[in-house]
Amino acid sequence: MKKRSIMTCILLLAAGLLSACGGGDDDKENASAPASASSSAPAAAGGEAKEIKVDAKNFEFDQKEIKVAKGDKVTIALNNSQGNHALKIDGYDVEAKGGKSVTFTADKAGEFKFYCSVMCGAGHADMTGKLIVE
Repeated sequence: MKKRSIMTCILLLAAGLLSACGGGDDDKENASAPASASSSAPAAAGGEAKEIKVDAKNFEFDQKEIKVAKGDKVTIALNNSQGNHALKIDGYDVEAKGGKSVTFTADKAGEFKFYCSVMCGAGHADMTGKLIVE
């Protein structure tokens, strides 16, 4: 009886991990052009942040590269069109969770990897991109 309960728990846990992202990827679309300072809203005179919208689905972000200028105040708005995801940027202590935004100042020049920080299934490792601060 105890073995049966343990096996049931293991199977439920495995099913939960494998289905964390939700549906399949049957409606793949072509990736959008990289977001950049010129394609996002310009900063207002009052120091308003440039908003960059990123859509996450199984198992990709629609933005593979995000380009901004050093010193820009940036807001990343993450939308989960499929599954449950978050976007974390190495080198910056920021994480945008699905349906929410994060604002930060791009004060370090270079290239910074971003990735999905929510274990979302078999394609999780493929959910990466690059923040380029020039």
